[in-house]
Amino acid sequence: MPEPTKKDETPNGQPEEAVAEWKEPVETDGKKPEPTEPEPLQAVVGQEPSPTENGSNQPQTVWSLGDGQAPEDLEKPIDTPPLSTLLIEKPQSATIYVGGDVSFVAKVEAKDLLRKPTIKWFKGKWMDLASKTGKHLQLKETFDRFTKVHTFEMHIIKAKDNYTGNYRCEVNYKDKFDSCSFDLEVKEAENTGLQGIDIRSAFKRSSEGQEDAGELDFSGLLKHREPKQDDTPEIDVWEILKNARPDQYEKIAFMYGITDLRGLLRRMKKIPKEEKKSEAFAKKLEPAYQVDKGAKIRLVVDLADPTVDLKWYKNGQEIRPTPKYIFEHKGTQRIMVINNCSVNDDAAYSVAAGDEKCCTELFVKELPVKIVKGIEPVKTTVNERIELECEVSEEGAQVKWMKNGVEVPTGVRSRYRVKSEGTKHYLVIDDASKEDTGTYSIMATGGTSEARIQVDLKPLKVHQDLQNITVLLGQPVKLQCEIYPGNVPGRWYRNGQLIQPSDRITIIHRNRVHRLETETCSLHDAGDYTFVPEGYSQSLSCKLHIIDPPRVHLDSLNFPDNTVTIVAGNKLRLEIPISGEPAPRVVWMKGERVILESGHRVRAETYGDQTSLTIEVTEREDSGNYKIVLQNEAGEATASVRIKVVDIPDAPDAPLVPVVGGDWCSMTWEPPKYDGGSPITGYFVERKKKQSSRWMRLNFDLIKEQSFEPKKMIEGVPYEVRVFAVNAIGVSKPSEPSLAFTPLAVTSEPTMLVVDDITDTSVTVKWRPPETIGAAGLDGYLVEYCIEGTDNWIISNTEVTEKTKYTITGLTPGCKILVRVKALNAAGASAPRTLQHSILVKEVVEPPKIRVPRHLKQTYTRRVGEAVNLVVPFLGKPRPKVTWLKGGQPIEPSHVSIRNTDCDSIIFIRKAERSHSGKYEMTVQVENFVDTAIIDIQIVDLPGPPQCVTIEDVWGGNVALVWTPPRDSGNAPITGYTIQKADKKTMEWYTCIEHYHRTCITITELVVGNEYFFRVFSENMCGMSETATLTKKSALIVKEGLQVKLHDYCDHDFKEAPKFTQPLINTFAVAGYNATLNCSVRANPRAKVIWMKNKITIIDDPRYRMFSNQGVCTLEIRKPSPYDGGLYTCKAINDLGEAQVDCKLEVKGGFTFYELMQRGVPLHLIDKYMNEAKIVEQEK
Repeated sequence: MPEPTKKDETPNGQPEEAVAEWKEPVETDGKKPEPTEPEPLQAVVGQEPSPTENGSNQPQTVWSLGDGQAPEDLEKPIDTPPLSTLLIEKPQSATIYVGGDVSFVAKVEAKDLLRKPTIKWFKGKWMDLASKTGKHLQLKETFDRFTKVHTFEMHIIKAKDNYTGNYRCEVNYKDKFDSCSFDLEVKEAENTGLQGIDIRSAFKRSSEGQEDAGELDFSGLLKHREPKQDDTPEIDVWEILKNARPDQYEKIAFMYGITDLRGLLRRMKKIPKEEKKSEAFAKKLEPAYQVDKGAKIRLVVDLADPTVDLKWYKNGQEIRPTPKYIFEHKGTQRIMVINNCSVNDDAAYSVAAGDEKCCTELFVKELPVKIVKGIEPVKTTVNERIELECEVSEEGAQVKWMKNGVEVPTGVRSRYRVKSEGTKHYLVIDDASKEDTGTYSIMATGGTSEARIQVDLKPLKVHQDLQNITVLLGQPVKLQCEIYPGNVPGRWYRNGQLIQPSDRITIIHRNRVHRLETETCSLHDAGDYTFVPEGYSQSLSCKLHIIDPPRVHLDSLNFPDNTVTIVAGNKLRLEIPISGEPAPRVVWMKGERVILESGHRVRAETYGDQTSLTIEVTEREDSGNYKIVLQNEAGEATASVRIKVVDIPDAPDAPLVPVVGGDWCSMTWEPPKYDGGSPITGYFVERKKKQSSRWMRLNFDLIKEQSFEPKKMIEGVPYEVRVFAVNAIGVSKPSEPSLAFTPLAVTSEPTMLVVDDITDTSVTVKWRPPETIGAAGLDGYLVEYCIEGTDNWIISNTEVTEKTKYTITGLTPGCKILVRVKALNAAGASAPRTLQHSILVKEVVEPPKIRVPRHLKQTYTRRVGEAVNLVVPFLGKPRPKVTWLKGGQPIEPSHVSIRNTDCDSIIFIRKAERSHSGKYEMTVQVENFVDTAIIDIQIVDLPGPPQCVTIEDVWGGNVALVWTPPRDSGNAPITGYTIQKADKKTMEWYTCIEHYHRTCITITELVVGNEYFFRVFSENMCGMSETATLTKKSALIVKEGLQVKLHDYCDHDFKEAPKFTQPLINTFAVAGYNATLNCSVRANPRAKVIWMKNKITIIDDPRYRMFSNQGVCTLEIRKPSPYDGGLYTCKAINDLGEAQVDCKLEVKGGFTFYELMQRGVPLHLIDKYMNEAKIVEQEK
């Protein structure tokens, strides 16, 4: 019977349990399997006491990786947790048995909360249990409205042993946070073992999303499948596993559907193994033996049955008796002796007795190989043979040759050869080189030996040295030397740079001769040549000098005819390539003048393989041929370059303006005297007003001709024009402005020419001014006429007339004439305006007709003293006779002034009186024709007062008044009356009613006990009368039977100590938005109000504003931050006492200490805020 099993502990202190996902099979080679990762939901398991190997019965507790303390930390002091800010009841730790139920309860008070807080249940550090609810885990929330308490419950049903662990409950509400940790310990029931466990169900994963979906695994996420009915017979898998070899566990697990192979192996490991008593051996071999090399060893076994056949094996091969292996028998002992043990005897040995076998392992310890004779140092020269010899203490010993600490290669292609003769070992170098110099050593197991080999070069002898030579450019070059020894290679250098063979350069080494050949030399080949024999510090040197006649390479400039064109004013830098070795001397010349390098504006420079001519600012005088002369020891060369300096043309002469129009002119000019070396391509024209300094270009396309007509000028404004000449180089300077000219134009013809009057000897015409006059203005008009049928126009007015009406006199009666009018100004006469028809010179009679204005067709009304001025037009020819009558009588000129003209009559009264009122009759007569009109004039004045005002009746607070209309209405109807009253005591008049139309009225709402007088004004269209009519008697307003009783009165004492009628209220504020605290206080005399924060008076703090109006006290906090929260107090004090009210202000959206530091809040404010927060917490 196997003993009851218990859960193993993994190295990290986690309990072993079934793996939640498939893992690779574990090799069961007898080693302890690697610890697996802890399950996401580990439970703390308290196991029953079970006997252990040392016999202790102490209970073992396996701790999870949750927030609880590990067993080794139980002795450490636990810090006192901070006071809870949300939880009023916390879940407590519990211990249950497997299969039991347990509930954890957390309560949160909702008195100061606006909404339900958020709660989370965790197992360990990170597993959220909200996603693991199911059959075994349920979460519940309730709220009691009477006590305002939120209750949160977590129920664990039918707990399993892996539910043991540390749990945590976290509550969040806005910026508040609270948490609590508790432990759950699930104990196994007593008398549990492997006998009652169904191994196939115990080591299977939970089913796909069925009743165990809440067992804190992820199997519920797998695809849902219907479970299959297992009709296989019951098989005791434990017995099969116990009788099987470990390498067969995996096969058996898959055969019987066991997926948790790792958990199965852990259980199998815990099953105690029953050691079977050997039937063949009374004493077996030891697990291992050790022997020195060359010694002998005895392997002894004791048989239980001496008659059993015995066989010995070495690495699985049977051992036969030999002088090396000797078998002995002593009673039940069987002995195998191994003589002269060597390395080959280091192996695994076994002995078989019947069907049983026991094994052991033999280790042969080798003796160190010592060096008897070490190697000796060697000093030789290159190409000699070197042999190093060493002797060791044992033949056939393995040794290692080293050079400078690195093993010497001894392959087929290696320069080193290794050989051994008995105990002697040799290292041979047939052809020594300088690289073989170094420290050589031989290494054996019992010691080392080293020596230095020095390989030196043979002395160098020079039979032929290098010689300095001078060669023309392009000729072949040969450099040769002869040295001893002849087999020494070397390197060629030019100016310190290594020369490599190429198609042009050939390097030859034959015996003692070293030669460098170049088919065609170039300038780059010149320099210092050096030949350095390899391995020697001595070198051979010579100089190669290459000369070349000078040449000027003008072809590379690509200038046609070697002519360089440059715009004047620009900088010219002409760089011409030259060649020659050595560098030639260069001279620039213009004519007979040599251009020096030190010139200021013009200078010549030569550097490297080119020469340059520089002209800083080119001028016209720089044009010409320039000669270049090159000289060196190889010869002389010359060349010439022509420089052409082109410039903008000269400015043309001032243009001429021969013709000027109304808004245009015609201008001409001559070409410039110098075209700048380039043909003139066109001209630009500009104009400006004479008083202005701003020129305006008139053409954007070049003008090819030498004339132009500017247009769109303003008439009457003086202008000037100028011209620019343009060539390929640019635009010339402007010409001198032309003489000022003013565009002028004649006016348009006069308009609306008509005949105004005709007599027997004259004709009067009139017209309107021209529609367009122009800047030249209008000087006057010229009137011309001609007899019908002729073209002889006669000027009627010898002098220009400025009027638009003219009478032509001296005409013959009965003749017909045509009339035309011209307008004159400084530009000349305009086009004439001619009458369409001829005029008969004969007077015509026109009957009179009075044209009465519309406002005179009705009564013309004026106030007394105003002026009257009436104009009445009329028609008629010849001049009519006008007469005025009033009431059939002529009008007196002393009262009314009358003035008559040919077309109207004017009646004027300087100061109107009421006697001027009446109807005026106007008569107009021409020969026997008469026309009349009547004008009605009314002069009005202010009315007089009413004739009589009487008091008809007085009752209560009412008075009835009656009056008669005024005698003088002011020559206008009465429009109303104004009634006023006055108290007899003061006689101050007050208007009762205005614009009253009737002659009787009742005045109401009069004061009892007062005596009143009344007066009435009359009104017409001119206003109120200057005086009013007063009542002769007064009206007394009395009320009988009422007496006034006066009572004694005592003043009330209103003094009162301060008392708050409205207290402060706890307030929540949002950070960054202004907050106000309000309360109201009553006190007499007025109380002094003091505001405090956390018992500290607020004085001169710009973040606070305090108001007090009619007892309402207000504290405004500007843009509060979290450190503005706290306890605020309003205190009122006067002579009779004091009172105060408090409230708490909490600022939401605050910041942590780190965030406040990041925002740059001063440390003293942060410290103040933190201290205030602690005070509030302690008060809570």
